[in-house]
Amino acid sequence: IELSEFTVTSMDPIVVLVLLLSCLLLISLWRPTSGRRKLPPGPTPLPIIGNALQIDFKDVSKTLAEFSKVYGPVFTLYLGMKPTVVLHGYEAVKEALVDNGEEFAGRDSIPIFERCNKGLGIAFNNGKTWKEIRQFSLMSLRYLGMGKRSIEDRIQEEARCLVEELKKNNGSPCDPTFNLSSAVCNVINTTIFHNRYDYNDPCFLDLMQRLNEIFRILGSQWIQIYNTFPALINCLPGSHNILFKNVKYMQNYLLEKVKEHEESLDVNNPRDFIDYFLIKMKTEKDNQKLAFTYENLVITAFDLWIASSETTSITLKYALLLLLKYPQVTAKLQEEIQRVIGKHNSPCMQDRNHMPYTNAVLHEIHRYINLSPIGIPHSVTCDVKFRNYLIPKGTPIWISLTSVLYDNKEFPHPEIFDPHHFLDEHGKFKKSDYFIPFSSGKRKCMGESLANMELFLFLTTILQHFHLKSLVNPKDLDVTPVANGIQYLPPSYQLCFIPI
Repeated sequence: IELSEFTVTSMDPIVVLVLLLSCLLLISLWRPTSGRRKLPPGPTPLPIIGNALQIDFKDVSKTLAEFSKVYGPVFTLYLGMKPTVVLHGYEAVKEALVDNGEEFAGRDSIPIFERCNKGLGIAFNNGKTWKEIRQFSLMSLRYLGMGKRSIEDRIQEEARCLVEELKKNNGSPCDPTFNLSSAVCNVINTTIFHNRYDYNDPCFLDLMQRLNEIFRILGSQWIQIYNTFPALINCLPGSHNILFKNVKYMQNYLLEKVKEHEESLDVNNPRDFIDYFLIKMKTEKDNQKLAFTYENLVITAFDLWIASSETTSITLKYALLLLLKYPQVTAKLQEEIQRVIGKHNSPCMQDRNHMPYTNAVLHEIHRYINLSPIGIPHSVTCDVKFRNYLIPKGTPIWISLTSVLYDNKEFPHPEIFDPHHFLDEHGKFKKSDYFIPFSSGKRKCMGESLANMELFLFLTTILQHFHLKSLVNPKDLDVTPVANGIQYLPPSYQLCFIPI
């Protein structure tokens, strides 16, 4: 009798747990079924985890392409119990982001970024505050591009510094990652807080290491799990805690820069983005606008820092690999550079207008590497009727940029790197509406012009001064991207920079 009483008593919590789990299962089964009737079609989700087991989080774009063959250009996936609508193909993407731009201009609430940015800044903000900050930031960057010390001047100077660093290798094999990352990071440093660092500066090396660690962790499967079950993962040890520590450190670093700027601020002679923001704070202090605060300044600057550093350096690294793989393309580039710019003149953005082949190559680099296959998820700002479906307000929207950049009707043989995708029969540059590596619509990446400027000025300056030599036969070079969930990265490689 004593044994049976003990068993029943000890089982009570387990019975309760089983009942709770059963209720959760029933709820999860009922909710998707009732909501799916109005949403676009899609694979049947499992209780609680949704379609998570059917998605290859290392290469999400590939999974989306397979689903689109079954369910069409607009379909629904469940990440956990949360529905996400996917747009696949040019027509669906254009209809949403351009024709219905306002309704699809929301930003999905991503737990890892909510924790880091608190809904402030540019990238993960929404509503009126986001519009004000984005408009102000675009205007400030435009002013910085036209001032006495323009962004183009800063990039040209950094390109010359990069060339000097590359010369130190004396034509020996090297991995270009560090030098490219340092050059790009210095451009955004001078733009945001007026500091350029020597590539061996200890403070700079520490910042670079933290940036690299942030992106490495963001691309891990652990963060995918975190975003699906944030309440649970927050209580556990893991790499997310290292990410939060690094983000906090870098935001505190920016706050120190803000304090330094306040002490030396000249409202008649703004030096950088922080100065422009501080001046705006002064002019808006009586209006009590919540958008222009110290906290929003730090997080906005951090957004710009993050968005403008890693992505451009990866693009440059991938670009050099493609130029190694296709030496005939490199030879044509160098011929055009020599003819239009010469050997001793610093490349400038006006030169690009007279360089159709170079322009086509740069566009093809962006298209081919397809750096961010689905971009940053959007959300709808209100209940939206889209193609006879009803998408509730706040529903996340995934945009398959791959499906547009690799459209085989617009780009014959899209899996092949071919600058002629952007050249007409007369060798003149040809634009394409399908060229959307920076996304499209109201959430289009605001750093597009800066990234394009850096890619042109850095690459042309490098090719002015060096021949690129592969360590293996170019035909044997592997240019297959390494998918890490959020980006396509180039495989590791080395090359020799042979001075001309």
